[in-house]
Amino acid sequence: MAGEGFDKSPRTAPYKCHIFVCVNDRGGTRKSCADGNSKETAIRLKEAVKARDLPPGAVRISQSLCLGLCDFGPNVLLYPQRIWFHGVTLDDIDRIVEAVDAAMNEPA
Repeated sequence: MAGEGFDKSPRTAPYKCHIFVCVNDRGGTRKSCADGNSKETAIRLKEAVKARDLPPGAVRISQSLCLGLCDFGPNVLLYPQRIWFHGVTLDDIDRIVEAVDAAMNEPA
């Protein structure tokens, strides 16, 4: 069986900064982050972070489903920093990456 023999105890997250980009799409039934081009935001964030000289594996960008903040979307959350960007557009990419840079300089 897969995973047998592995230590399953909780561990510290492997990323210094994990970026969640909500791409939830409610198909027009009500406001959702996908209405604001959030999938393109996730792609551009990945490109912008990759262009930085950051340690390998230090930052992870994940597309997520609903973060429960739809009225304020598109939403981007940085963890464990607990930084929330809302109403995100492609023009906010640099500002988000600056927050990632600052997170990289925080003590572990």
